[in-house]
Amino acid sequence: MITETYLNHPTFGLLFSLCVINSESALYTTLYAQRLFFMVTTSEKGLEFSPIPRQEARILVENRLRILKRSGSRQAYDQLQLVHQQTFR
Repeated sequence: MITETYLNHPTFGLLFSLCVINSESALYTTLYAQRLFFMVTTSEKGLEFSPIPRQEARILVENRLRILKRSGSRQAYDQLQLVHQQTFR
């Protein structure tokens, strides 16, 4: 099952979740252009938005793909592979 997650950024508006990076962080992009990328981290202070370059975002997604492949999570891997192709190619 594919779950879409959105966040509202104070300046850039609606952000779309690309993938979870770890238990505290996820990668998001602007909803329409998918040109601006943000690492969103949860902390005691709330959500922290850190802009990151497109190349770094691509590397984070590719690292997550490797983790999913090694863990045998085929469905999650296939879903993220599709996101990777749509976003970075």
